Amino acid sequence: MRQKCRHIIIRFILICVTLLCNSLAEAKMNPTPNIVLILTDDLDVSIGGMMPLVKTKKLIGDAGITFTNTFVASPLCCPSRASILTGKYPHNHHVVNNTLEGNCSSTAWQKTQEPETFSAFLQKHGTYQTFFAGKYLNEYGSKKAGGVEHVPPGWDHWFALERNSKYYNYTLSVNGRAQRHGQNYSEDYLTDVLANISIDFLENKSNRRPFFMMVSTPAPHSPWTAAPQYESSFPNIKAPRDPNFNIHGKDKHWLIRQAKTPMTNSSVEFLDNAYRKRWRTLLSVDDLVEKVVRKLEVRGELSNTYIIFTSDNGYHTGQFSLPMDKRQLYEFDIRVPLLVRGPNIKPNQTSPLLIANVDLGPTILDIAGYNVNETQMDGMSFFFIMTGKGNSSTWRSDVLVEYEGEGSSISDPACPLLGPGVSECFPDCVCEDSYNNTYACVRTVSQAANLQYCEFDDNEVFVEVYNLTADPFQLSNIAKSIDQEVLEKMNHRLMMLQSCSGQSCRTPGVYDSQFRFDPRLMFSSLVAHRNKRRQTLK
Repeated sequence: MRQKCRHIIIRFILICVTLLCNSLAEAKMNPTPNIVLILTDDLDVSIGGMMPLVKTKKLIGDAGITFTNTFVASPLCCPSRASILTGKYPHNHHVVNNTLEGNCSSTAWQKTQEPETFSAFLQKHGTYQTFFAGKYLNEYGSKKAGGVEHVPPGWDHWFALERNSKYYNYTLSVNGRAQRHGQNYSEDYLTDVLANISIDFLENKSNRRPFFMMVSTPAPHSPWTAAPQYESSFPNIKAPRDPNFNIHGKDKHWLIRQAKTPMTNSSVEFLDNAYRKRWRTLLSVDDLVEKVVRKLEVRGELSNTYIIFTSDNGYHTGQFSLPMDKRQLYEFDIRVPLLVRGPNIKPNQTSPLLIANVDLGPTILDIAGYNVNETQMDGMSFFFIMTGKGNSSTWRSDVLVEYEGEGSSISDPACPLLGPGVSECFPDCVCEDSYNNTYACVRTVSQAANLQYCEFDDNEVFVEVYNLTADPFQLSNIAKSIDQEVLEKMNHRLMMLQSCSGQSCRTPGVYDSQFRFDPRLMFSSLVAHRNKRRQTLK
């Protein structure tokens, strides 16, 4: 009897050892992946912004998947970056502009939202070592909100730029200590400094734990300072003369209609020069991407690393005779590049599925093996789309875009006829923003429709609607000619999205087969949205 028991025990031990060995072998074959997020500043995709990034397209896009319909939750730096970090729409993270008063890196943001960022989740679970370098939020480092001594939760290694994008003469917060830089190219050019810091991290990090690395470049944001070796590049490049370049936006919101058409020769010359300078700054970003990829390759870590490349918003140079900026609802400002490579992502893929930047946080957590449903994030993970492990037919068909306009309370002395309420005005008194440039849009991409529906929060309740299939440059606002039933459904859907949170932001859109339109819900949704907004502003 004892001998029989001994045989059973030995057999049991052998089975356990075999299972453990198999488990260890499987873990070795499928180790926890590393993740790199490279975030550019003001990089468009609609007007040629990706063209200078030859190495980036080859090393990330051609080696993986390019998403051709990627949109931001808000076409402005701080609200958009807050959406990337939290996975939430602006009406849920409450960052509305680039100022402290607009909740950009404010103490309120630090208390309520920073603990909910994807990096905080990564660090809290203890598996990942986390690294940040570059521009964080526009007001980061403000004395009124903790200065550069404040290191947000979620980051083991912190090299953050104080305030907004610069290339020289800036301050970095190095794990909470100020590090000042001057204007010596070899030591101070910010894009190169970020590349060097990133390489140092890769060389010196622990090899026993996976890592998450976020590198946030200043380029191609103004002041568009190129590295010396690239100062003469692209001498003949001009802003693209697409069909919407230097024409009057006759059927658009009043802010667009006030632009002077045609633009003066000096204005066109100025924006062409700015366009060239933007491209020149991107050549250093291309170098940074190459350095990071090559370092991962040399270390044998490239095959187990997901690399994501994107931007916080788009940009325009002369479209509808607007000089240059972002903030508008049109494709050139809300559409951004998104390239991803990594384990199990087949090369040379292109996906037309609709992605929003609120999806980046959920996707990063999903890659890391965390349950996104345990967070308050509004976005969806597109991890299964990249790797081809799920049914993409169930993917969403619409996303929300929100923007809250800004204006000055006093008239610009150089443009007294404009009166108060406008901002971002150029010397020819064409303004890029105003208080009532406040809007929300439903951007739809499906097999049945490629549509944009927008409402302004102004006295007119002005509406703009575009059929992007027939009118990719958004020349004709069809709000007055589109079927009334479609307008009502889109209006209802917009109000639902403006009051959504978490799972309710991922419900079927107008062009989904599961969508159900109940006009009775329209008023109740609007009341809920307005009450929520009032509470936020108190």
